[in-house]
Amino acid sequence: MEQAHPQVGVPAVGALPAAAGAGGATPADEVDRIVAAWQHVRPDLDVEPLTVFSRVSRLARHLDLARRGAFARHSLETWEFDVLSALRRSGDPYQLSPGALVTQTLVTSGTMTNRIDRLEERGLVGRHRAPDDRRGVLVRLTPAGLRRVDAAMSDLLDVEADVLAALSPAERPQLAALLRTVAAQFDD
Repeated sequence: MEQAHPQVGVPAVGALPAAAGAGGATPADEVDRIVAAWQHVRPDLDVEPLTVFSRVSRLARHLDLARRGAFARHSLETWEFDVLSALRRSGDPYQLSPGALVTQTLVTSGTMTNRIDRLEERGLVGRHRAPDDRRGVLVRLTPAGLRRVDAAMSDLLDVEADVLAALSPAERPQLAALLRTVAAQFDD
C-alpha cells in the first residue's frame, strides 16, 4: 500500500513508483509528487505535460544559475556574454554591425546601443567605421573582450557538461533532437 503524503493525502515521494532512466530505475522526484497530487485532486485532467515541462522549468532555473555563475567568474553579466559571444562567433575580425547584434540577441536597437556603450566603457568592444559605408559603424571585440568571452565560454561548457553527465553519450543527441522538435514550433 502507498504511503499517503501527510498534508495532501497523496502518495509521498518515496512511495511513488520509480521512473525508468539511463541506468534503470530512477527515484521519484518532486515533480512526481506534484503530478500525483494533481491526479488525486483532478483525475479528469491529463497531467502528462507536467511530467515534462515541470522538469524543463526546474532544469532551466538550475542552468540559469550555473550560467550566471560561469559568467560571473569572468566579471560578465549574461547580456554581456550574449553580445561578446555573437561577435566571437562571427569569426576574425570579430565584428558585426549594431543591427546584426540586435538580430542575434533579440533586443531593441536602443537597448543594444546602451549595451555597446557599457561594453566599450569596460574595454571589451570598440566601435569602428564601416569601410563600405562612411555613416556605418561596426562593433569589434577588443583583445581583452576576446580573452574574456573565450574563458567564459570554456567555463560555461564545463558547467553544462557536468549537467549532461547524468546521460549516456548515446542519450545526449536523442535529448537534443527531442528538444529541437518541441522548440521548432517557436522558430520564426
